[in-house]
Amino acid sequence: MSVSIDVAWKSLNKYKEELCGDKVEIVKTENSDIVILADGMGSGVKANILSTLTSKILATMMREGAAIEACVDTIAKTLPICQERKVAYATFSILQIFHNKEAYLVEYDNPNCVFIRDKQIVQYPYKTREIEGKKIHEYRFQVEKNDCFVLMSDGVIYAGAGEILDLQGWTWENMADYTLQCTKKTLSASRLASMLSQACDDLYIHKPGDDTTVAVARVIERRVVNLFTGPPADKSDDERLMYDFMHTEGRKVVSGGTSANIAARVLHKEIVTETDHTDPDVPPMAVIDGLDLVTEGVLTLGKTLKLLKRYKNDEFDADFFDELDANNGASRLAKLLIEECTELNLFVGTAMNEAHQQSELTFDLSMRMNLVEQMKTVMEKIGKKVTVKYY
Repeated sequence: MSVSIDVAWKSLNKYKEELCGDKVEIVKTENSDIVILADGMGSGVKANILSTLTSKILATMMREGAAIEACVDTIAKTLPICQERKVAYATFSILQIFHNKEAYLVEYDNPNCVFIRDKQIVQYPYKTREIEGKKIHEYRFQVEKNDCFVLMSDGVIYAGAGEILDLQGWTWENMADYTLQCTKKTLSASRLASMLSQACDDLYIHKPGDDTTVAVARVIERRVVNLFTGPPADKSDDERLMYDFMHTEGRKVVSGGTSANIAARVLHKEIVTETDHTDPDVPPMAVIDGLDLVTEGVLTLGKTLKLLKRYKNDEFDADFFDELDANNGASRLAKLLIEECTELNLFVGTAMNEAHQQSELTFDLSMRMNLVEQMKTVMEKIGKKVTVKYY
């Protein structure tokens, strides 16, 4: 079984700071998925620069297969020196999960990762190495389906210190136990990240004393979603597009009235419009036998994109997930892309010829192409692999 990861992260800025001093990067290589969480020293602009530099350097080097020694050496020589402490300082965690189930974790001064397997907290042994004067914890192990990992910055374990809790704060043990309880309610990485972040915010009484980030990675099988939208430029390519679309593994989504008509005609199936439509802001969905979801086109894709952008921008909480669970085309598609997708294949028609000419087609085409490009960008930024095929 080839595995992938469902990954999500959420950050709280230190109170009154506009920029977060923590940074998460997701890297997709040919044979692995990598999650990097960097925590810059201090807060505000300086910390943001430090964490961004650290995460970008690590992401670039890990993508190219560099050894951890080379990564740490490069960071030590690249990061600016703090004038107060005379050190170039940023902490980090790197989790790399290979598709063959091998895993590698390295931690430098961040709180230890929380490992959960079979509803229990697991303690993996690690080796301590010194690289460029820095002590590194290094883990190597095998993963199983539904394993859950939570990386965090130190703002997490200090949540509540001096406020709700004593001077020690939440502590790693308390945080790990709360994480375990949350996994009994949900296995979604996005919902788990939201719950953990909300707990930290509550402990800080909504005035975080430090930048606070949780990054959740859950081991899952590859989940492929295929989305077909827009008629091909040449009507004679209708069957070729549908053949490619239907013969690609994964869930099948068709977005757009003309696209749905093409799918129904080529598949010799009937389109049945859903009658229990209650949302006036999103056009009704339809059903075509053999497809997982059929929606209207540009309007639905636009509203789906808004949900994806809110998620990318850390604007997700309990209310967001209530909206994600709503029974309309935009919410259904956004939920599928956020929670049930590791790879997205977009099959995009570029019709401009007489065969598919409609009064609104030119406007529809430009809008659709813009939405596709934005969706590709956003999905990649939230850690999904995206391919686009134009017809």
